[in-house]
Amino acid sequence: MFDHVDFPASAWLIAVILDALPRGKRCWILVHAPKQRERLALELELWKIRSEILPDPPMILQEGEVSDPEGAAARLETLAYAGRARTCGILASPDVFDQEAPSPEQLTQQALSLRVGEESDPQELASRLTAQGFIRGPIVQGRGQFAIRGGILDVFPWQAGHPLRLEFFDTEIESIREFDIDSQASQRKLSRADLLIGEPTMDSTVAAYRRPDDLVVLLGQPPADAPDYDIHLLEGALDQEGEEDFSTACFSRPLGQFEAGDFILQEALRERFFQQLDDWARDDWRVGIVFANRGEQERFQELLPVDQQDHPPEFLTGELMESFTVPAAKLALLSSSEIFGRYQNPTAARRSRTDQQRNHVARASISDINEADLVVHSEYGIGRFRGIESDDDGEEQIIIEFRDGAQLAVPIDQAHLVGKYVGLGGRTPELSKLGGNSWRNARRNAEQTILDYAARLLRVQAEREAVSGFAHPPDSRWMWEFENSFHFTETPDQRRAIDEAKRDMESPRPMDRLVCGDVGFGKTEVAIRAAFKAVTGGKQVAILCPTTVLAEQHWRTFRERMSDYPIRIDLLNRFRTAAEARKTIKDVASGSVDIVIGTHRLLSADITFKDLGLAVIDEEQRFGVKHKERFKEMFRQIDVLTLSATPIPRTLYMALMGARDMSTIDTAPPNRVPVHTSVTPYDERLIREAIKREMKRGGQIFFLHNRVKSIEMMRKKLTELVPDARILVGHGQMEKDELEVVMRGFVHGEADILLATTIIETGIDIPNANTILIDRADRFGLADLYQLRGRVGRAGEKAYAILLLPREMVTQGDARKRIHAIKQYTALGSGFKIAMRDLEIRGAGNLLGTKQSGQIAAVGFDLYCQLLRQSVDRLQGKTPQERVDTTFRSDFTAFSATEFERGSGDGPMLPCYLPPGWLGETRLRVTAYRELAECQKESDLIQLADRWADRFGRLPDEARNLVDVSRLRLLAGAKGVQSIEIKGQRLMLQRNGDYIMLEGRRFPRLTTTVPAEKLQEAVNLLRTL
Repeated sequence: MFDHVDFPASAWLIAVILDALPRGKRCWILVHAPKQRERLALELELWKIRSEILPDPPMILQEGEVSDPEGAAARLETLAYAGRARTCGILASPDVFDQEAPSPEQLTQQALSLRVGEESDPQELASRLTAQGFIRGPIVQGRGQFAIRGGILDVFPWQAGHPLRLEFFDTEIESIREFDIDSQASQRKLSRADLLIGEPTMDSTVAAYRRPDDLVVLLGQPPADAPDYDIHLLEGALDQEGEEDFSTACFSRPLGQFEAGDFILQEALRERFFQQLDDWARDDWRVGIVFANRGEQERFQELLPVDQQDHPPEFLTGELMESFTVPAAKLALLSSSEIFGRYQNPTAARRSRTDQQRNHVARASISDINEADLVVHSEYGIGRFRGIESDDDGEEQIIIEFRDGAQLAVPIDQAHLVGKYVGLGGRTPELSKLGGNSWRNARRNAEQTILDYAARLLRVQAEREAVSGFAHPPDSRWMWEFENSFHFTETPDQRRAIDEAKRDMESPRPMDRLVCGDVGFGKTEVAIRAAFKAVTGGKQVAILCPTTVLAEQHWRTFRERMSDYPIRIDLLNRFRTAAEARKTIKDVASGSVDIVIGTHRLLSADITFKDLGLAVIDEEQRFGVKHKERFKEMFRQIDVLTLSATPIPRTLYMALMGARDMSTIDTAPPNRVPVHTSVTPYDERLIREAIKREMKRGGQIFFLHNRVKSIEMMRKKLTELVPDARILVGHGQMEKDELEVVMRGFVHGEADILLATTIIETGIDIPNANTILIDRADRFGLADLYQLRGRVGRAGEKAYAILLLPREMVTQGDARKRIHAIKQYTALGSGFKIAMRDLEIRGAGNLLGTKQSGQIAAVGFDLYCQLLRQSVDRLQGKTPQERVDTTFRSDFTAFSATEFERGSGDGPMLPCYLPPGWLGETRLRVTAYRELAECQKESDLIQLADRWADRFGRLPDEARNLVDVSRLRLLAGAKGVQSIEIKGQRLMLQRNGDYIMLEGRRFPRLTTTVPAEKLQEAVNLLRTL
């Protein structure tokens, strides 16, 4: 037993123990709390110890569904690893050896190892997968599925973190790649892959994986039924009875607890710290300081007294949450997070198995459109999708029904003219009359209204351009160090937003930038960087928040982030006493406060700034009209950065470029893990288990009950189910002050459960709340369910959303569709197409206003964005981006299998289409034709062909020929050529109604008679035109 080992020293002590063991020895490290396992795994990396976490078994829901497929897969992967690895640390729960598990023999029998260059028949592999219960489909969207397309076999094994793409040349495996479930694009290349091809059964326990010579280390108090263990690390008082067999006691926080900013702002405290370092050095102690990154280390070195710079402490880079000392070993290991008063959530920095990304949903493709959905044909108007059918020649067509039952058959190579109708609100538009004027008139009206709106936007921008503001200086060394001390890696679009804001601030024109992005995607860091730049440039900053709780949260975040620097940050909200508020107001006026964070109280007449340079407005749409008018009055000549947690569609962002300064952050941070969504009948056993499970890992729970009348009854029921749970209740009928006290209490961890109606605040970040139970989920819209589900899973923790339905009722109609849709689309990414689209369109409506929303309803969202972009370009004097849609005819190309088989009678034909044998699923083929038609330049074509080859295998000749025809049309369109006709050897090109002729009034002639070479020669001639 090692007595009195504080947890911060555990990783170091385990590393010492393992280092003393013979090579090849494996260690089970038993830790109670999942969060402590995550933390220990991170800190073991500092000592170069490889460890794997064995997740706890998932909850079993109805019909055998597991509550956490990701966790179950990770558990299988770790068990498989434990079955074959000789050395490593396995972090698990103290009851691990009693937990059910598939036997090692079962995992071995069901394992299939594949290597690049090996022989493996894809059809035999497909048969084996089918026999083991895998489901074959057109594309892979979840575990236990596979798909074959040409020489590509996609499969998502049960234990894998990512699906795998195997590419074959006949029966040889040419490559193995992981791919993204949403974009279906390949990612990392692998040289080998281990597949678990059978769905495992729990026929054993984890004890079967424990070898006789394995070392078992238990941390903390042993449970009553603790397993046999070799070493026990125990926190608490030193054992006085001599049982201790190791003479080193470890103590945490040797320097006491620092608040954010204390180390920089309190000179006496800093002097005491450096004196302690001197004392340790004089007594021959070994002192190390662990920094999260290089930027933090360089900032600390600047602060070191001159006399200590010749013999500084040892600097290490890694994760250490708390400092500790080992007096007997004369060792002190200090954490920079503690020194600077930052207490990061340790799990946030640990890489997740599946880094996810939410890209803005692109224009909905035919594969997202269901029978009877509304669609827009750009030339004929709004109709209803009636499916894809074949004509008498076997050619596939999209069928659209218009008013009075009139139908239009659209060839699939014109799929780009058809898009899903997306409007605003619940009103269903009338179907257009085929051949009538209503659609033409609606489009003309929309064009005029949109042009007026674009002109107003540009006028406002021009007025702001005319105002002279303050040009902030370029980035200083402090700015460089500050950016490098960020504990996470910026996502590419977060980096872009930061650069755009800084560029605006360095211009003499006052900044007015809107930053849009989902909650938790990193908008606050953009504001923090801008505020730091303003303060180091000698200016003050005001941060306006719609609620006191959000203001307080920002105050803590800003203080933590800037704790290395002499920047004074203060808070002004109604939780401050009158004396505190008076002092803050006085200090803001004198300039001794650099950054003040508050609610609309900051807009009061008694608030004056000595030299305000930047205002950050969080969630502007939640402030009232009077407040917005006050913004314009106060901030006319200073930089303004507005943050919005409602994402907007990418297409609208692109349309507004040039008319409004905007940045969008579309990508989730790397540590963000998809929220697992379960749909289940109301079940008190499951509710109790879900709550107790979250409490066991030290987390908090949201329980949504959207009826104020019965919310107290639900509180009593929850108290009966989980008597030791602390419950707070919040609902919309409470006074605002009372509700804020409830929310503040939950944020500060004063309750385990927040039982509430839908008033759970959108902007509040509660990283410790990672389970949400939604009662009567059938009563919510899909976008509402998406937003509610987004309250959890923000800190890199695995999060759960459990949608509860009434047991006595079978959900009917739209409610049933909503629930099944949200269960299906559980990823953070674009797989969540329906809800994200709905939410983004709401965001577009908020941004554009009522009148523009009416135009979106009239013509559909996608066409609205296209018209808006054209209007902005036109008003700015740019050449409209309308492409010349070049027509192409020839006597040797066949655009369908039927036409190719029929032939022309005049010679061989060139097949130019996407063959069903290569791309078998009709909807995928329609989407591919649409993607091809939407290419704007040759580089788009090249990227598309690469994507097709990645997803569907090598392009057959027919597909390559079709791409060449598109290349010819694009080259011609770029040179203003409206039509191309190839007849015999003549190449007839028409521009502005006239044929392009050579000298002597001759048509250009092609020299070859081979169809494929003929097409290539035409392409080369177009290039030289």
